[in-house]
Amino acid sequence: MLKQKNIALVERDKQGVDTAFRAAVLEGLAQPQKAIPARWLYDDAGSQLFEDITQLPEYYPTRAETEILEARGREFCKRIGEDRAVVEFGSGSSVKTPLLLKAIDPAAYVPLDIAGDFLRASAKELGGKFPGLPVYPVEADFMSRVELPEAIEAMPKLGFFPGSTIGNMVSRTAVDLLRSMRETLGEGAKLLIGMDLIKDRETLLAAYDDAQGVTAAFNLNLVRRINSELGGDINEDALTHEARWNDDYARIEMHLVATRAMVFSIAGKGFAMAKGESIHTENSHKFSRRTSNMLLLAGGWEPQARWLDSEERFSVLLAEAKPQRTAP
Repeated sequence: MLKQKNIALVERDKQGVDTAFRAAVLEGLAQPQKAIPARWLYDDAGSQLFEDITQLPEYYPTRAETEILEARGREFCKRIGEDRAVVEFGSGSSVKTPLLLKAIDPAAYVPLDIAGDFLRASAKELGGKFPGLPVYPVEADFMSRVELPEAIEAMPKLGFFPGSTIGNMVSRTAVDLLRSMRETLGEGAKLLIGMDLIKDRETLLAAYDDAQGVTAAFNLNLVRRINSELGGDINEDALTHEARWNDDYARIEMHLVATRAMVFSIAGKGFAMAKGESIHTENSHKFSRRTSNMLLLAGGWEPQARWLDSEERFSVLLAEAKPQRTAP
């Protein structure tokens, strides 16, 4: 049951513009390598396009993670326990969430997402599937500490961060996010998180540049959002989607590449791009066992368990926010 409509924590100006979105775009496009953080790809249209991506034959992560969540329910229940409040960061359509909720029988569910309309629709749909479960949707940018509903304050908590979204961030940002998750959930909380694994270049590139062009549409939707919400006049036809494998950083990069020289303005500020110049819109880092454990530890989470799909393409890890130590 949907216990409250939402708690809106997104700051907007008098015109209704998301101030954090505007600041991120203006700052990112002023850099020598133009870049916009990947979280801004996920407005309502972007969130729907990403859900479409997860159904593509080339996009293996969703199938691999779903396999783990379906097969390991008893192990999750044993290690996590029942009656926790599940707090999902970047819940999207919450497609994988029912698999977890059925396995661990939680006391409440709190989906967090920046795309408010998409969040509320998904929360309502999930509430219908679990009529006895209190659902508290929170519209928020979860990159910093989020104030959770008072109703779950005393409950033990499980953070849920599927989809290897942590891989979208450079290491310092990923560590900052994990630390803010710890602050949001509190000491003693657990975190169930998905991390994609390093594999052959061809498989990775195909997953981020599909034959149907859905990923390209997802990337280019950012331009439409900028034009619509920030008063931009970027010529979408002058940009093309490109996926690149960066072996030094073990990541797929998504770029919007200028096919010709162009000038444009956003929120009254002018910008220019030369032919071949790009806007870097997303990273998708791939992990090994050691690098995933190191990332969690740096963020204040102690790894406890790790599960792989049958083809060893993807991992789901469980970690705990134990008391922090200053010495061995």
